[in-house]
Amino acid sequence: MTKKLYINNPYLKETHARVIDKSFENDNFHIKLDRTIFYPHMSGGQPKDLGTICEKEVIDVYEDGLNIVHVLEEDIDSKDVNLSIDWNNRFDLMQQHTGQHILSAAFLKLFNAKTIAFHMGEKYITIDVDIVDINDEEILQIETLSNKIIQSNFNVTSSFLDSSNITDLDLSKVPEEEQDNIRIVNIDNISTTPCSGTHVSSTGEIGLIKIINTTNYKGNTRVSFICGNRSLKDYSLKNRYINKISLSLSSGITDVLDKFLKLKEDKENLQKKNKNLKEEIISLKGNRLLEKKKNINGIDYIIENLEGIDKKELNLISSYLNKEENLIQIYKLEDKNQGMFLISKSHNLDINLKELFDSIAQKIIVKGGGNKEKIQGTTSPTIIDRVIEMFYKEIQAYLKTKPNK
Repeated sequence: MTKKLYINNPYLKETHARVIDKSFENDNFHIKLDRTIFYPHMSGGQPKDLGTICEKEVIDVYEDGLNIVHVLEEDIDSKDVNLSIDWNNRFDLMQQHTGQHILSAAFLKLFNAKTIAFHMGEKYITIDVDIVDINDEEILQIETLSNKIIQSNFNVTSSFLDSSNITDLDLSKVPEEEQDNIRIVNIDNISTTPCSGTHVSSTGEIGLIKIINTTNYKGNTRVSFICGNRSLKDYSLKNRYINKISLSLSSGITDVLDKFLKLKEDKENLQKKNKNLKEEIISLKGNRLLEKKKNINGIDYIIENLEGIDKKELNLISSYLNKEENLIQIYKLEDKNQGMFLISKSHNLDINLKELFDSIAQKIIVKGGGNKEKIQGTTSPTIIDRVIEMFYKEIQAYLKTKPNK
């Protein structure tokens, strides 16, 4: 059985231990010790500790019955080993876990909302509380109470009881099964919770709790929050960015939101005006091309060699003109490096341009594609005129065999 030193002394950063068992599995060494300061991964929902054994990295820690198994990529020859944990990581988890107990207690006290799930992530912590809706004012109340508990610097203690001795305790969470040696973490009677995690010894060590987001989740509310040094880093980051934004807007910090909303409104108005202007330009250019149409056997053709126009704009023009009936558009775009083409038809014409493209592609080298209404592609600039001529003749030949709708 591995003695869990972190239970009674989570502040122990280094110690020695003796190897009691070792195996080689999945290309790694799995080592059991007679005692450890390493917390096993996701035991009670808390992530594992980071650190080294004999200066070799521990890549995983897990429970195996009453033993704790340490996973290393490198073997350790000695039976007597030195253990060292990453203290910054351990203390961060202690701050987050104790902070979670406090936040859950605040929800229970103010809104009788119980915590039904929690998750400790690398960036933030989440708890799911059985409350459907919560507003900004209520979040502020929760934060205020939580941080008052922190500032009061209450003691955080733990003890072991069995199931028969916890019936008189006002537990925030009751064990589902009868157990012996249930560890109870108590925050000066503000929170009394069965928990196997590592915790700070007094609430003042947490520093700060900050709720960063709330969302509806399966009929409950999921609360994302951070504690301690994570809160400081988050504040520093946001303060740096808000100051930069404030400077760029020539605005005081309290006026940044109003300025941003005004800029957003102005941008949306400009986008609407720009869209209307683009539509006018497209219609003007389209109508000019329409003036150049030629009627052959009841079908109108626009066959143009265009300069200074990009493919996106040409697509918009061809789509605009497709509202006309009995119209075929055949465009060649000037380019020194490649020959580009776009061919489009009115919706009422019974011809599948994609099938036509596939047929011509078997006779001459072209790249591209499209659908039955519009095709576009490229070919060598030396044969682009020939390709345009082929499409024109194939379309004429096909339409002669089909009555117009």
